[in-house]
Amino acid sequence: MKTDEAAAAPSVTAAANRLARASSSGVACRPVADLIGPSDIALAYAVQQVTTERRLAAGARLIGRKIGLTSAAVQAQIGVDRPDFGALFDDMRYADGELVPYQRLLQPKAEGEVAFLLGRDIPDASDPTEVRAAVHLAYPAVEIVDSRIENWRIGITDTVADNASSGVFVIGDHGRPLDEFEPARVRMVMRRDGEVVSKGTGQDCLGDPLHALTWLARTAIEFGSPLRSGDLVLSGALGPMVTAGPGDVFEVSIEPLGTVTAHFSHNPGPAGRAGKDDG
Repeated sequence: MKTDEAAAAPSVTAAANRLARASSSGVACRPVADLIGPSDIALAYAVQQVTTERRLAAGARLIGRKIGLTSAAVQAQIGVDRPDFGALFDDMRYADGELVPYQRLLQPKAEGEVAFLLGRDIPDASDPTEVRAAVHLAYPAVEIVDSRIENWRIGITDTVADNASSGVFVIGDHGRPLDEFEPARVRMVMRRDGEVVSKGTGQDCLGDPLHALTWLARTAIEFGSPLRSGDLVLSGALGPMVTAGPGDVFEVSIEPLGTVTAHFSHNPGPAGRAGKDDG
């Protein structure tokens, strides 16, 4: 079943509605695998497509993609064995050091990643050198992943349906071209309130963040929505994800790209609850 055809399935609408209620209420829901099954990836991406179309209709702007589940450590934490992807919208992006309102999130966790800004379209991803050539600049980034599903009790279809468990992200101020460094050789250290809580290297992201980008470029073409010039791509975690709490400050150093800081507000607000809803 193609994604467009799957999007018309009643189970897809029901799953999208359940996740939407969790997002708007701040109360996490039960998994959606009971609606779309534990292994039907096409249905899961159809749910994600419904959510994306609703967000675009409401005025959000698509600015790129995120790749999830690229780190073996994160795959082990979640209990899955393959990467996935989600959409990045303009209101998900925060500047380096900007206060991130904790109340917009439910169960946030932080990851250190390499972000790529594309300088050209990728209509054909069969040649990895062409994918590399499409990268304009690379930046240090903190992705704040989140789940609308209670206690992160997710399988692969749950996280795909939930926009690859996306939350918000923070991008460093300065990027570097790929002729100045090799993404596979970067070294990441993440500190929470000054304490080292996660470490990793570029090789921990599918062997090379560029491998992750190539996987995404090929997959995006298969889904009929190739990557375009100007897209931002979060290439995936370089180390284990770490739970974030109100007031936490995460500093991610990715050498030689530099350092980026994600600073959460102290007020947890109405979100951050992991109870069940009726959906």
